[in-house]
Amino acid sequence: MLYWNAHGMSGWGWFAMSLSTVVFWALLIGLGVLIFRNANRGPVDIGGQAGGATAERLLAERFASGEIDEDEYRRRLAVLRAPTSGGSRASP
Repeated sequence: MLYWNAHGMSGWGWFAMSLSTVVFWALLIGLGVLIFRNANRGPVDIGGQAGGATAERLLAERFASGEIDEDEYRRRLAVLRAPTSGGSRASP
C-alpha cells in the first residue's frame, strides 16, 4: 500500500495533526482580533486642540504633584493659552 491512509496513523501523527489544528485556529483568531482592534482605533490627531489639551493636562499634573508652584503654573498656563503669532517671539 503506497497511498496515505489516515486509519493507519500512529498516535504521534494524531497528536501532531491535533496540535497543528489548534495552532492554526489560534493564529487565525489572533489575526482577526488584531485587525479588529486596529480598525477600531480613533483617528490620530497630530497637533491642533488635542496637543494643547495634552500640554495643559501635563502642566496640571506637574502642579498637582508639587513640581511647580502656583505662580509658575499660572504663568505657563497663560503662555499655553495665549494666541500664537508668527513673529512675536525673539530668537535667543
